[in-house]
Amino acid sequence: MSNRKPYVREMKRTWWKDHPFYRMYMVREATILPLIFFTAFLTVGLGSLVMGEAAWQNWLSFMANPVVIAINIVALLGSLYHAQTFFSMMPQVMPIRIGGKKLDKKIIVLAQWAAVAVISAVILFVV
Repeated sequence: MSNRKPYVREMKRTWWKDHPFYRMYMVREATILPLIFFTAFLTVGLGSLVMGEAAWQNWLSFMANPVVIAINIVALLGSLYHAQTFFSMMPQVMPIRIGGKKLDKKIIVLAQWAAVAVISAVILFVV
């Protein structure tokens, strides 16, 4: 056995700030926090809906709070950012071939956004 110490490269806590790819990755991962709050708010809203009219009105007034509205807007932007990164990665993960030719990446991404728009419009008009 050797008495030499193994080389351990020093890693600073801010290693991710040095490269734009890692910065955007960390921003994407951090967007989960407002989404957690949004989910918790909706879960409490479902509970208040079950408890009756007074609880529902209290929840509605809570949701009208500017801080809650800001959190919901940040959650919406975060979910759109998640969708954009997922949709842009899709052509590399699952390339689509039609007639032996690869479909253009832009067409795949635009088709996904079109599907989101159509589904959102259907839900908007049905509800």
